Amino acid sequence: MTISSKNYSSWSLRGFLLCRLAGLDFAEARVSADDPSIRAELLLQSSSFLVPRLDHDGLRIWDTLAIGEYLHEIAPEAGLLPKDRAARAHCRSICGEMHSGFANLRSALPMNVKAHHPGFKVWTGALADIARIVAIWNECLRAYGGPYLFGAASTMADAMYAPVCSRFMTYDVPLDPLSAGYRDTMLAFPAMREWSAAARVEPDEMEELDVEF
Repeated sequence: MTISSKNYSSWSLRGFLLCRLAGLDFAEARVSADDPSIRAELLLQSSSFLVPRLDHDGLRIWDTLAIGEYLHEIAPEAGLLPKDRAARAHCRSICGEMHSGFANLRSALPMNVKAHHPGFKVWTGALADIARIVAIWNECLRAYGGPYLFGAASTMADAMYAPVCSRFMTYDVPLDPLSAGYRDTMLAFPAMREWSAAARVEPDEMEELDVEF
């Protein structure tokens, strides 16, 4: 699994979590933030990039949705997608929405695991994205019973929304009790804690992303 910064790259986190959820025994390779394409991704100046990338069995798969679907094919027992057809369609829908949407949230609240900004004022454009994400979480948690978005076991949807949980903590985003509980569940998820611990000791490489908000 090729990734970029653990502190800043939400997409790399998604790829990492997908592999963990699938039970895949994998090695990490890291692309330096000095790489122009990676800098473009981290600075939100590119919507198309090739990291994270999974190299498996002679194949090269990039894009988190493609990685997730591939892992579901080779390890269906891992439950990356729900067994129920309707729930599976719902899961794919909200994963796709995260994959292609929420541009204002990405710009206003860039991922930064090390940082914490109490009382951070979120600008109006991002508030609508936050409201939509909270609505998705509430709908799923009520429909499937939690503690994860599709019930008792984590799925691809949790990997896709995990970086948002980190962002909400970094920028002190107020949440209703149900959403706050889900955020805390994901932040306590073992693979998430593993990633966050590594992010906190990662050398700072991009001053542009460490400005004081």
